[in-house]
This record gives sequence, structure tokens and C-alpha cells, in this order.
Amino acid sequence: MEVKDSNGNLLSDGDSVHVIKDLKVKGMPTTLKRGNVIKNIRLTDNEQEVECRIGKSQVVLKTEFLKKA
Repeated sequence: MEVKDSNGNLLSDGDSVHVIKDLKVKGMPTTLKRGNVIKNIRLTDNEQEVECRIGKSQVVLKTEFLKKA
């Protein structure tokens, strides 16, 4: 299974990604701002989603809003 970011670059476990759009995340009081770097992503069974840790929370993000760093 190939997981690609918004630009078509291949993603793998442990990659760092940038957020390309402000995102509201359910269960979090703040939003993820454009340009935030998220480190150590993990791939899921779905090729359009990755799992990451933001603060103390585990969050699943869609790859269409991420760009490989």
C-alpha cells in the first residue's frame, strides 16, 4: 500500500509532515495551524489517513492536508 501526501510524495512511518490548512480537531480546544510540523507519523490501514501524536493526544489526520517535510 502506498500512502501519499497532498503533493504525491510517498510517506512512511517516522516521517515529519507540515499541515497545509488550518484544521479543527475534535476533542481539542485549539486548532492545528497551517505550517505546524508533526513528527513521527504512523501509517494506518487506510491509505488516506495517518496517525500522530499532538501533545498528549493520539490523532488521525487525512493525508490530503499534509505535506512531507
